[in-house]
Amino acid sequence: MSICLVVLGALVLPACGSTDALTVYGASSLARVLPKFEASPEYSFAGSDVLAQQIESGAPADLFAAASPRYPSELAAKGLCEAPVPFASDTLVIIAPTGSKAVGSLADLASGARKRIAIGTAAVPIGSYTREALANAGADAVLTRNTVSQEPDAAGIVAKVSLGSADAGIAYKTDAKAAAGRVRAIALPAAAQPVITYMACVVHRDGANSAAAKEYLSRLTGAHGQGVLAAAGFGPAPSK
Repeated sequence: MSICLVVLGALVLPACGSTDALTVYGASSLARVLPKFEASPEYSFAGSDVLAQQIESGAPADLFAAASPRYPSELAAKGLCEAPVPFASDTLVIIAPTGSKAVGSLADLASGARKRIAIGTAAVPIGSYTREALANAGADAVLTRNTVSQEPDAAGIVAKVSLGSADAGIAYKTDAKAAAGRVRAIALPAAAQPVITYMACVVHRDGANSAAAKEYLSRLTGAHGQGVLAAAGFGPAPSK
């Protein structure tokens, strides 16, 4: 397995792969689970918005696995990938550094002493979901009364909180599970939870390994793939 990095702010394509290799572009929140599902593909992980931009600019992806329906759907509308397929779901939690008592609930972010909070940018799915959750909870003021650090992907939020550079963050439950020991998870009100759907699509481009991408996606939505995702804390794709 080879994991390649996407550099933000510029089109830097991973120097990996051959015409026979399968290249999977995945949301950063999938970085720990997809290689466990299958180690052989070449993976690039970053924010779903960045990966979509890379694919639109001609990056050599064969399969795109995003943390939101938005970006695969936009690519499909432009003829750049096949119809997206849902394959997992997730929920949001507040995360805080292990051992810190500064934050114990959403109410602690909405009142009392001001905190340092890490969230995703509005363009990335974790940031969009976070804003939806706060609006659902009537807690939009959380983002105006505290010092807010906006991160390019879910991994950046976890890193900021685990290092103590933020008092709290809002991240996926699966990220909190993967970072157990460095951060602790605090539940958000159930009524605040947005519907979080992960979708994947087979990319259309010259030279794409479409057959391998379709087989990978079929296995990901099959019993083995769903079992690996469930073990990592992901839920099944929401029913339509």
